[in-house]
Amino acid sequence: MNKLLAKGFLNKHLGFFIFAVVLLWIKTYAAYQTEFTLGIDNAIQQFLLFVNPISSAVLFLGLALFAKGKKAFIWMIIIDFLMSFLLYANLVYYRFFNDFITVPTLTQTKNAGDLGQSLGALVKPYDVLYFLDVIILMILVFGKFVKPENVRMKGKRVATVIVSAFVLFGANLALAEMDRPQLLTRTFDRNYLVKYLGMYNYTIYDAIQSSKSSAQRALADSNDVTEVLNYTKATQAKPNPEYFGKAEGMNVIYISLESLQTFAIDYKINGEEVTPFLNSLTKDKNTLYFDNFFHQTGQGKTSDAEFMVENSLYPLPQGAVFTTKAENTYQAAPAIMDQKGYSTGVFHGNYKSFWNRDVMYKSLGYEQFFDAEYYSMKEEDVVNYGLKDKPFFEESIPLLKSMEQPFYTKFISLTNHFPYPIEEDEATIDPHTTGDGSVDRYFQTARYMDESLKQFFEDLKKSGMYDNTMIVMYGDHYGISENHNKAMSQVMGKEINGFEHAQLQRVPLFIHAPGLKGGEQHQFGGTVDIRPTVLNLLGVDTKDYIQMGTDLMSKDHQQVVPFRNGDFVTPEFSSVDGKFYDTKTGELVKENKEIKQTEEMVDKKLTISDKIVYGDLLRFHTPEGFKKVDPNQYRYMGPDEKEE
Repeated sequence: MNKLLAKGFLNKHLGFFIFAVVLLWIKTYAAYQTEFTLGIDNAIQQFLLFVNPISSAVLFLGLALFAKGKKAFIWMIIIDFLMSFLLYANLVYYRFFNDFITVPTLTQTKNAGDLGQSLGALVKPYDVLYFLDVIILMILVFGKFVKPENVRMKGKRVATVIVSAFVLFGANLALAEMDRPQLLTRTFDRNYLVKYLGMYNYTIYDAIQSSKSSAQRALADSNDVTEVLNYTKATQAKPNPEYFGKAEGMNVIYISLESLQTFAIDYKINGEEVTPFLNSLTKDKNTLYFDNFFHQTGQGKTSDAEFMVENSLYPLPQGAVFTTKAENTYQAAPAIMDQKGYSTGVFHGNYKSFWNRDVMYKSLGYEQFFDAEYYSMKEEDVVNYGLKDKPFFEESIPLLKSMEQPFYTKFISLTNHFPYPIEEDEATIDPHTTGDGSVDRYFQTARYMDESLKQFFEDLKKSGMYDNTMIVMYGDHYGISENHNKAMSQVMGKEINGFEHAQLQRVPLFIHAPGLKGGEQHQFGGTVDIRPTVLNLLGVDTKDYIQMGTDLMSKDHQQVVPFRNGDFVTPEFSSVDGKFYDTKTGELVKENKEIKQTEEMVDKKLTISDKIVYGDLLRFHTPEGFKKVDPNQYRYMGPDEKEE
């Protein structure tokens, strides 16, 4: 750098610009290599990862060259800071969600205040290095180590810089298309876009896609629902007569099992079961337990799981339906059951605005919402996102008893949430010994949740409601992300590669009801299949409803589980990051006709579901006997308020 200063290279606009571009480029590539798991498979992908920051660095920093003298240097610093902040925000987001920020997720910023300990665990002391280039540039300019020439760079030279950025991007895209054809039109996977095009170019692409999706509702009309109806009718699965109506007239309790993955079921630490109560239910004669059941959430995590459970539609590829499409028309399960004489309500130990639930639940047809205002919320009982599970379930019993039966309800657990903090006196099992704190504590908070569920079942029995209640418990999403594969390799006793990580997306599903013929179920299914399964058990004919899932107990159930990024699993094949595996052996296989057809099916399902949500198409279709939900008829009052 001394040589550059001595020769006056950095005093010139072009010299300072090139220096800033190189610093931003090196930093971005270093972040790619150290912070993100992008799945580099060949030399072309490695080369693209190395060069893809250049075009966006040249373009955006080049805009500062239109300014004169020192202003151009200051604008380069400001632009560099903004790009650095974007990079840093994404890597912090990725550390938890294993995903990249999208424009719709920016509308979810009011949730950030509730992250608490999660954010503390995601920010690292060395993160200041991601702003080191900005600091260097500031020292050079404001410390007067460089003396910018008081001129404006010639227009032709600036135009050459800008044009070169587009040429570089064009070459980048052409090379990417050679390795991944139809990259911008077929993929739902943000990892691909960042790997091939870069973080900054991905952000531009995402903004364009978001604006296009916003226009879809305005352009949609009743003709668009015809294709959807034809598809859903053609893919319907007839109810299994052995199970249809077996829970008719019963109360319904859903329990969202926060971050619980199937690997925790029957897992032991030092010979001690992590989830002894849930383990007992896997062998209960009145419980259906599904061990090949997968979560299918996107960026909305718990709220995405809720959306699928209530609507049997897939979550969005960007953002969360709860925050971006809460005012759409829905024909959700609570509204269906409400119109069949059920009272409906949600129980949640957090405040009603989190994930925009106070708006979305009205569109889904929930009559009551018992949020944090109904609970004690003592300081010692609150952790992470709200009330700990044991006091939450205990305090929910009198609230549940206040509801008119039969009821359709949902309980959202919270304690088993990253970074899995737990007080020493509340931990009743030793942590694991991987050395990864969040993974090691995961088993302790999972045990705590298991104990809270056992107590809840016992309280339901004491209340007299148990014998007439169907309880549906589902893992909402993963708890351990790809960022912890090293520790998970110790937990599972085998290397966790892309294939094994996909298999770890199994989450438990329990359906318990007195008199129900239970047993372990091995068919493959996903979260979108819960609604048709439960409604058929309740004796509700769903043939006129638009839903993407099918009854897990039906002989016509298709055992294809699409993930939100376009990957999928079936009993025979698994598609992960563009590679195909034998699901039973984990061995790589070549794409064949059956896999190709399954790929097309998965793409069709996700595309149709997105059309429904983006276009708000359910407003053009009302099933026979169903009355459109009016969200304005609901008012979620606090415990001290009275109906006027």
